[in-house]
Amino acid sequence: HFQNRAADREQKNAQVIQTNERRSTAARSRRFDFHARILRNMATLPPNLNFAEAEEEICNNWKENNTFHTQSRLAEERGDKEYTFYDGPPFATGLPHYGHILAGTIKDTVTRYACLTGHRVSRRAGWDCHGLPVEYEIDQMLGIKHRDDVLAMGIDKYNAECRKIVTRYTKEWESTVTRLGRWIDFENDYKTMDVTFMESVWWVFGQLWEKNLVYLGCKVMPYSTKCATPLSNFEAGLNYKDVTDPAVVVSFPVTTTGQFEGTSLLAWTTTPWTLPSNLALCVNEGMEYVLIEDLTSDKEMKPKYIILKARMVQLFPQMASKKFKGPAEGKLYKTISTMNGKDLVGLSYKPIFDFFKEHVGAANFWTVVADNYVSSEGGTGIVHQAPAFGEDDYRVCMSNSIIDKDMDIPCPVDPSGLFTKEVPICEGVHVKEADPQLIAALKGSGRLVQKSSIVHSYPYCWRSDTPLIYRTIPSWFINVESIRDRILENNETTRWVPDAVKTGRMRGWLQDARDWAVSRNRFWGTPIPIWHNEETNEYICISSREQLAELAGVSVDSICDLHREFMDKITIPSQKHPGTVLTRVDEVFDCWFESGSMPYAQRHYPFEGKEDFDDQFPADFIAEGLDQTRGWFYTLQVLATALFDKPAFKNLIVNGLVLAADGKKMSKRLKNYPDPKLVIGKYGADALRMYLINSPVVRAESLKFQESGVLGVVKEVFLPWYNAFRFFLQNVNRNDNNSFVPDLKKVTASANPTDIWIQALTQDLIKYVHEEMEAYRLYTVMPALVSYINQLTNWYVRLNRDRLKGTDSDATPEDTDLALQVLYNVLLDVTLMMAPFTPFLTDFFYQHLRKLQPSYADRVDGGGTSNPVMPGKSDSVHFLRLPVYDPSRLNDAAVQGMSALQSIVELARVCREKRNISLRTPIKSLTVILRNPSPELLEQLNGPLRGYILSEMNAWDLKIVSKEEEKDWVKLSLLPNLKVLGKKLGKKMGAVKKHIVSMTHEDAVKAMEAGEIVIGDVTLDCNADILSKLSFCREGDMWESGQTDAGDAVVAIDCTQDKAILDAGKAREFISYVQQLRKGAGLIITDAIEVFYHEEDGVNSTESAIAGNVDLILGKLKVTPLPKRFMAPWSVVFDKGEFEVGGSKVEIIISRPAVVVKDGLSDQLANLLSILDISAVGVNEAVNVVIDGEKISVTEGVDFWTSAAGMVKTTGALEWIS
Repeated sequence: HFQNRAADREQKNAQVIQTNERRSTAARSRRFDFHARILRNMATLPPNLNFAEAEEEICNNWKENNTFHTQSRLAEERGDKEYTFYDGPPFATGLPHYGHILAGTIKDTVTRYACLTGHRVSRRAGWDCHGLPVEYEIDQMLGIKHRDDVLAMGIDKYNAECRKIVTRYTKEWESTVTRLGRWIDFENDYKTMDVTFMESVWWVFGQLWEKNLVYLGCKVMPYSTKCATPLSNFEAGLNYKDVTDPAVVVSFPVTTTGQFEGTSLLAWTTTPWTLPSNLALCVNEGMEYVLIEDLTSDKEMKPKYIILKARMVQLFPQMASKKFKGPAEGKLYKTISTMNGKDLVGLSYKPIFDFFKEHVGAANFWTVVADNYVSSEGGTGIVHQAPAFGEDDYRVCMSNSIIDKDMDIPCPVDPSGLFTKEVPICEGVHVKEADPQLIAALKGSGRLVQKSSIVHSYPYCWRSDTPLIYRTIPSWFINVESIRDRILENNETTRWVPDAVKTGRMRGWLQDARDWAVSRNRFWGTPIPIWHNEETNEYICISSREQLAELAGVSVDSICDLHREFMDKITIPSQKHPGTVLTRVDEVFDCWFESGSMPYAQRHYPFEGKEDFDDQFPADFIAEGLDQTRGWFYTLQVLATALFDKPAFKNLIVNGLVLAADGKKMSKRLKNYPDPKLVIGKYGADALRMYLINSPVVRAESLKFQESGVLGVVKEVFLPWYNAFRFFLQNVNRNDNNSFVPDLKKVTASANPTDIWIQALTQDLIKYVHEEMEAYRLYTVMPALVSYINQLTNWYVRLNRDRLKGTDSDATPEDTDLALQVLYNVLLDVTLMMAPFTPFLTDFFYQHLRKLQPSYADRVDGGGTSNPVMPGKSDSVHFLRLPVYDPSRLNDAAVQGMSALQSIVELARVCREKRNISLRTPIKSLTVILRNPSPELLEQLNGPLRGYILSEMNAWDLKIVSKEEEKDWVKLSLLPNLKVLGKKLGKKMGAVKKHIVSMTHEDAVKAMEAGEIVIGDVTLDCNADILSKLSFCREGDMWESGQTDAGDAVVAIDCTQDKAILDAGKAREFISYVQQLRKGAGLIITDAIEVFYHEEDGVNSTESAIAGNVDLILGKLKVTPLPKRFMAPWSVVFDKGEFEVGGSKVEIIISRPAVVVKDGLSDQLANLLSILDISAVGVNEAVNVVIDGEKISVTEGVDFWTSAAGMVKTTGALEWIS
């Protein structure tokens, strides 16, 4: 049979390999079948999960299974309490950016939390379709420059173009929002251009009309010349920019005879383009003015000017220079006389231009009036008045009868901001471009006294980004001022997060709230529902289609679109004045009026669902950016108060602005920010969500967006969390009998200190999250969640790693199961608690964790999408309820104990780093000194936590120093709290400080225990006035120490390095390399191996290290490494490598356990034994074989062994293995 022994050996080795492969394949097949049976195959959990790809799969599953709507259906079936949420409708004319993503994330997080705490939440998408944003794009696209261009084109055609683009990007919005993980109903969306929405807007306005809160007025208002429409005051505040404008001082020669004859009044302005419309000058009656002679003039006849005495620096700016050497009097000017402002009132002056000398009111123009708004803070103390272009100007001129309400006030500017023919020198020129021409005219006429420039903050149109002007224009107003106090009172009942926005910015805005101009001279919007007849002065306000149909004599069905092209054609026969008709007024609503009406209009209130709305108003929650304080938040509160005397919402989260990394505004043109789609595709939506929510931006501050911050979430939170989750499943999967069943009773009964601690920490987290989310403080919740993940992954799992794996020599199988029970329990709890914040990752974890629940079997036949919901049965984590904290598992002592452990470990690590001692190298002892530890803490550190500290720090001994021994290890130093005592002690501070710092350790301890220190007539409170700190004082080079920043704990390590210490370090290095080989070979922890090593000739340092640490190595590897000479020649090698252990090169080999035979056994017999199934051979079992007809009996443990270690142990081949 064995004629060719070499060939036979090769054949046998091939048979062994094939057999091993078959057995390995069979074993892996069994494992696969088992894992497939419970859907926990580790092949689905790679070491490094691609979070973005996993999210896309989950997103597709949600879509396929209609998960969002199923959640809503389950809530409705249960009769969950309604939670009302208003989503401010965005414009779909542009793509979503980080501001939208941020606000959407906040909204989704809060509404998901509401759903998971027993509420039903309607989340309906809406689109803002009307107004300047749409019209501006159409104007740009069609080259429309003036209002007349639209009229020539036709309103119907213009609006048709607007209608085409309002939903241009809705699909892109839906794609981005859905990928972000935000659940919102796009199928049942609403649009502000829907007839139902517009009809409700009419109803809102009709209610205000009936309450006498609507009036037609002529006021000076912010005006966009680019959009040819007035804006409201809050719109004007949305876009301020720092700009450089001309600043001129102009002379106004007095024409009144008397003491001021031959003098000129001086006025300063930054808007030279308003000077053609000047009708008056305004002074302050109570201020002191001076008549001076300008000595700096190069004119032969020195000019005489009247100016505010306190503002001489305006005319002579050199007076403000530090280099100027006075006196100014006699050098720059000569004072002729002084007078009060009231002495100037009534003076007449020569107008700058004579454009309006023929005006019907010219007899009252060009005179001096007085008002207290004139200040000494700038200018000349004399303000030029152009009532057509200034709010104060209009008020002052009206109150002084310069103009009256029936007068056609001089306003030589057309709707596009161009000068009319009334100002021929600038006809057709835009007002902001006419300044140079007008200044040249002033210079030519000798009226220009001074020209300079000024950088100041100026309002720009929020839509067209062009400068605004202020001009008198007739508009429809809501009388906000009459209900201002009630708006303030209602707003005070709401919760704003952060509160500072409510008490600061919003309250200040409301206190000065002015009447709201809601009409716009535009085309694409909800028409203002007022029909009138100018001749009879009759007005009718329409509140519904039905009312319009009845009054106009048409059918309701024919009124299916309320836009201008349809409404402007409808006339109403007058009932008061038969024979006359009423036509609709020209204006449309400000789109902010529409967005402020969305709580009612999105539901077609009151025409549909009135009872449901009345029960659900005000909204429980809204959220938008800080810029909406004077926008949507304001309009919501105004209309809700006017309609129902209620606030529009109960809770509001205000987010700040997301800026580019350089702190500048994000700009598509500058490309100074990463594309949101690319960021989500790279890191996942959950990472972006958590990055945004865990930042200052959720408390209304700005965030400089850093892509590295999103990556940081993945590295610092998601990967550790995923690794802990995967580690749990790996260890549960080692049990091929499917015996693991979650058992809360086991969990709560655990006496392990880390189990008690992590449960306490989890319950405290649950309690905290609920408290903070009820208060809408997302900015406090996320740091707590992040901190918890760190505690779970970096402390609990690490401290219990061997226990969870079942490789801890001190752990029983029951203790391993208990650790897994606890880890499962907290993983499930934190998965649930994180579900509103990271909806994708939590559902991913849940899909694996649920399969261990007994109720998992109930998921079939629709059970997973039915009530009652429960972990395991329910198909999504988002169907479940968030856990409620269990007070019986809170444990402050356990939390304090672990906090102390962590401080000790971290201080000891620093000590190791200082001496460059690797964690693999043990330290002889670890000494800890604590400041006034409680008996409970000492009991924990000396008892159940002791082993964890020793293991974590690889220390052989731990000493917690008693109070009596403190003085031998540390010194307690006291210092005065200078911040507190500085002002309190004054000159005594030096003596007191000298006394305190010179106190001995014993005296300091006594003083702190007494609670006070008396120094002469000074008594110090040790808690408030004294700072204390422990410092290490023991002598000896072997010690390395560290202390906490607070000085309440000191840790010292013995750095002595003898042979035993060094050998233990080498043993740990060896263990690490073996584990690397196992991982590289794709083995799992239950795969049995043998380990062999080979050192260089004459070197035995590794063997010495292994020999001295057999128990340590056996506990970690479950096998004793042996020299390579004991390796069977037929062993199947899994992997091998050359490593440096303690400075010497060592070859390490891991192989499949193989039979080893005694010396002298024939080759034929050895070859037969080499292919034995060792798992089928018992200890000391006899095996019978036949070779060439001869029956031979061999015995395990005598003639052969099932492992090399067994042979070495039996034969005593190595004295250190017994």
